[in-house]
Amino acid sequence: MPFSGIWRPATIAADCGPRIRPRARVDGWMDWSQATLQPDFLMGIFWGYYRTPESQRDWPAIRKSLARCAEHFRLLDEVLATRPFLAGDRFSLADIPAGTSLYRYFELDIERPTVANVTTWYERLRERPAYREHVMIPFADLRGRLEP
Repeated sequence: MPFSGIWRPATIAADCGPRIRPRARVDGWMDWSQATLQPDFLMGIFWGYYRTPESQRDWPAIRKSLARCAEHFRLLDEVLATRPFLAGDRFSLADIPAGTSLYRYFELDIERPTVANVTTWYERLRERPAYREHVMIPFADLRGRLEP
């Protein structure tokens, strides 16, 4: 698993009964997304690159965030090579935090690694009406605009 410390679902699951194991995996992915993916993507790329006016962009920081996000999405790609959703065979809460980043990640004009399994996962999420309605919201008016 891609986690360390308390976010390691395999470790948590080993200490829990069979009823708790799936929940531990879901919680691990939710924590990973919040503590690892979201800061690098939302703050580093979406705000640092997209929302910041060109003249104010911190390119060394943006490049670091791009590299870290590439690592994060490669990790997701490895996990999704073995199953259709993050926690297993069915859509779950594990897919929501990381999955909400995909629309903007794939729509931005940035360099990204080839992550075929993540792309397939994104296509599955896009089939869901709630994802299209609540996540796939146009954001062009936010380009270069730091104020909310």
